[in-house]
Amino acid sequence: QVRLVESGGGLVQTGGSLRLSCAASGSIFVINAMGWYRQAPGKSRELVAKITRAGSTNYADSVKGRFTISRDNAKNTVYLQMNSLKPEDTGVYYCNAGVFRIGGAIFEDYWGQGTQVTVSS
Repeated sequence: QVRLVESGGGLVQTGGSLRLSCAASGSIFVINAMGWYRQAPGKSRELVAKITRAGSTNYADSVKGRFTISRDNAKNTVYLQMNSLKPEDTGVYYCNAGVFRIGGAIFEDYWGQGTQVTVSS
């Protein structure tokens, strides 16, 4: 089994910063892309940022220039540095990873439990 555990969420004022972490553990052979999604109240889940194993990144237009995604392949961990936070960044942030398990046959999608980020105005 594979588990993703997020940390680093919280309450911050407009203009502040937070750093999210997501560590994957379990029967992992290799992880392909890792990413962060968020879901605001009453809205559908949306992609925030994604990073390939080689380090290529893509971001939602709304966070470009403010958020930075990175990963440590040796630790199976992905990070999201969030700067200049705005109230519209508020939501539950979910970690996602494409994992090839030991003994598996294909890459499978895994999700973390989510971490709340609240930006006050």
